[in-house]
Amino acid sequence: MMRQPPAPAPNPGPAVVARLSVIGERIRARRKALRVSVGTTAEAAGMSRVTLHRIERGEPSVTMGAYLNAMSALGLDLDVAARAADAAPVDAHPTAPIRLPTRISIADYPQLRRVAWSLPGAGDVTPREALALYERGWRHIDPEQMDTSERDLLAALVLSLGNGHLLV
Repeated sequence: MMRQPPAPAPNPGPAVVARLSVIGERIRARRKALRVSVGTTAEAAGMSRVTLHRIERGEPSVTMGAYLNAMSALGLDLDVAARAADAAPVDAHPTAPIRLPTRISIADYPQLRRVAWSLPGAGDVTPREALALYERGWRHIDPEQMDTSERDLLAALVLSLGNGHLLV
């Protein structure tokens, strides 16, 4: 029986690489917060210290099982959820025209305000500027903290200006 060559390494897009990096950072932060060494964590997760370091760097070639073992060893959990931008407002119809305001008040949307720190004194922005702020600052946004009006705004921005895609 002939042995098959190993599968090629994954070739993830930039959004996946960014997400893995965030997951790795959170794993490392949790380990540090618990004051647990790399060796102890790796042993508890059933992996080498090298693999744990690769996970903490967010390397995509590490298996999902290894990521989950490291998370489990540190008392972390992973939840699979739809991104806020993928969830259109309940009453939105794909063929209905989307009416965006000409100016968006930053103060009215907490997660937008969170990523608009680089615009001191800016009270409002255009819809295109708002979408750019969400996209650039996505790693600082907590989608679970968005209220319905902010989710609806983001969905409308993504559908009308982002061609249905949030570039994060």
